Amino acid sequence: MVREKVIVSTRTLQWKCVESRADSKRLYYGRFILSPLLKGQADTIGIAMRRALLGEVEGTCITRAKSEKLPHEYSTIVGIQESVHEILMNLKEIVLRSNLYGTCDAAICVKGPGYVTAQDIISPPYVEIIDNTQHIASLTEPIELCIRLQIERNRGYLIKTAKNFQDGSYPIDAVFMPVRNVNHSIHSYGTGNEKHEILFLEIWTNGSLTPKEALHEAARNLIDLFIPFLQTEEENLDLEDNQHMLPLRPSILPEKVVKIKNQKISLKSIFIDQSELPPRLYNCLKRSNIYTLLDLLNNSQEDLMKMEHFRVEDIKRILDILEKNFGIDLPQNKVSIE
Repeated sequence: MVREKVIVSTRTLQWKCVESRADSKRLYYGRFILSPLLKGQADTIGIAMRRALLGEVEGTCITRAKSEKLPHEYSTIVGIQESVHEILMNLKEIVLRSNLYGTCDAAICVKGPGYVTAQDIISPPYVEIIDNTQHIASLTEPIELCIRLQIERNRGYLIKTAKNFQDGSYPIDAVFMPVRNVNHSIHSYGTGNEKHEILFLEIWTNGSLTPKEALHEAARNLIDLFIPFLQTEEENLDLEDNQHMLPLRPSILPEKVVKIKNQKISLKSIFIDQSELPPRLYNCLKRSNIYTLLDLLNNSQEDLMKMEHFRVEDIKRILDILEKNFGIDLPQNKVSIE
């Protein structure tokens, strides 16, 4: 466990980890402070960060299982101590860490008698099992148990429904959230006009992310949500209706315009999520800091192919979307949009 003395700065806004510990492989704790804040700011930031930590941070879970020895979710199998339902619930509790985009396959293939644990899961190298001792099943007889698994990276919850049952496989309720709980508290100090606040954030995670990693990812995702408010479309403003309004502060981003379908539209105001991109491809671009059409056009086809998990068919899909929706093409070689 790490503890540090809290020192309040009265000059610049700073954050600091004041306590960090690992209670177990599946329970990490961290305590952070942000100061100095003006009155009311701590509550604003604390509420937003709590929601982002619980809802915006991605995690990895097992979402589907399939085996010839699993005839029905509530059946029992001779030679296995647990019911099928109990096995699925144990698979739900497996804690994974990955840089996966979308889904991937894994498997369990063991022969009894003996215990089946998370260590018996055969998964791709980019999927890490946090606790290999997590129990899955107990084989009491010399039988073989083979289960094919689907692993997915996502956020929030995934609740199984009747529509999820397919090909004899069983969907598993998934809680993708690596952050288990978040508390925020506020300490006020000073008097009168000099009154300030300190924000304390307590974060518990399941071990797939440290509290500090979760805090960084939540902050990045929260900033992404506010990026559109930095964009201005001056060409759409009615000057007569807004003649008494105060002028906006100039955007820090360069103004670049493209002529699309006989209209001049700012490239930086067109976001890639407005296109018909599949989720895996959208996440791949986002992780490479490509958020707008301007960002995309500042990359060549060769640049995109250097991205992790990017495929040739992905390039074709992007080219089709650009041609269909905007009538433009993506350069094969590096050409910066000026």
